[in-house]
Amino acid sequence: MSSQNGDTPEGEGKASASADYGKTASFLAVGVGLTGVITYAYFLIASHTLSKTDYGQITVLWSAVFITISTLYRPIEQLLSRHISERIEKGQSLSEPMRVASLIQLGLSLLFTVLALALRGPIQNTLLEGNETLYWVFFTSVLFYAASYFARGFLAGRQRFGLFVALILSESCFRTIFAVLVAASVLSGQGAVAIGITAAPALSLLVVPFAFARRAQKEKAAAPGAKAVEAPDEKFSFRHGGGFAAAVLLIMFSEQAFLNAGPLIIRGLQGAAEAGFIFNVLMLARAPLQLFQSVSTSILPHLTRLHASDDPDSDREFGHTVKMVLLGIVAFTALVAVVVLIAGPKCMQIAFGKKFTYDRLGLLLVTFGMGLYLASVTLNQACVAQGQVRRAAARWITCAALFIAWNFVPLVANEQRRVEFGFLLAAGVLFSLLYWVYRHPHAHEGDTPLPGSPEELEARLAIMDENV
Repeated sequence: MSSQNGDTPEGEGKASASADYGKTASFLAVGVGLTGVITYAYFLIASHTLSKTDYGQITVLWSAVFITISTLYRPIEQLLSRHISERIEKGQSLSEPMRVASLIQLGLSLLFTVLALALRGPIQNTLLEGNETLYWVFFTSVLFYAASYFARGFLAGRQRFGLFVALILSESCFRTIFAVLVAASVLSGQGAVAIGITAAPALSLLVVPFAFARRAQKEKAAAPGAKAVEAPDEKFSFRHGGGFAAAVLLIMFSEQAFLNAGPLIIRGLQGAAEAGFIFNVLMLARAPLQLFQSVSTSILPHLTRLHASDDPDSDREFGHTVKMVLLGIVAFTALVAVVVLIAGPKCMQIAFGKKFTYDRLGLLLVTFGMGLYLASVTLNQACVAQGQVRRAAARWITCAALFIAWNFVPLVANEQRRVEFGFLLAAGVLFSLLYWVYRHPHAHEGDTPLPGSPEELEARLAIMDENV
């Protein structure tokens, strides 16, 4: 049973798996929600403290950092989360996936370092309008987040979600402190606000060693004679880990295309103002996705353990968990649709100002696209837990290409409406393709270490098909 701090002890029985997962997801939802509120406070304070130009550069800096770290480092977070949880379930050593993940993360960090230094001119002079301070904040932030995302993956794989929440919450707090200090005139200027972006991941890592030490003492006291490894290790090579990370990198790139290609295309076709409009409309998908990270973070290790378990009820629990999350998404989407029908345009103007006029049809298209997109993220985590990450990645990149291409085909005359229809269409196709992979999985050698015989896999799938 989950502990009060959100950590899930290892070796736990499966009888209350669904109940424990529900508690974990709820705990994470609260933590991620608080993180979002504190991050919003950072930008709120910065917008009132800085000039429009200085604040605009902060938002560009933040977007550049976020897109870079999401694309580069979330593959390692997913790799650790999936393979650590699987090895814990099987009673195997964590050293091999940790070593492989460390090498890949180091390689990605070095690659970023070389490219960022080589492209310093375009990044600093074009993207950041010649601001040297913002460039170095961008450079150091991305490097510090390498360690942060590694820690996130490790904590998620060990299902230590109390520490996971402490890590991301402390990042938001440390970042916002710098904006508060500027507002209180203790510090001054855009540079001090920007430094909060790089200080957040650096300072948040200080809490991790102490938390790990305290946890290790508790585990040692609870099981003084326990063996660390109870089963022979399976091989986990750099090829295995690299293939997995490359596939997840494609998924992360595709996710960024879904959320950012529309505004960028509209900017090229109609200008920055109209790009801002479609960016605001797509916030109907962005904001729920931010909160949904609590579910997607916790569901991967939970499903991976169920998939790797020998418990006869594990496959039924696997299907039941996926079904419950999808039903929750349907209910949430219906609620948002009702709000949009009643007061959608008015709510958008309250949130983003009266510079734009919003229509219900466009908001409803994005709302239903949001539901399909969140459902696709859920199915993606289920596919990754099943060892289907490469098949899932192929579907993601195909649908991202479909979405981008759609926006250049004038089947819908209005470019903004074209983005709204395209988002719904691409999300629907993605959901259908991932659902097929989820219901018809076949393991790939590089996606899961020595997954077992085909006969064993077919038996598991037969049980799952009967109970989904």
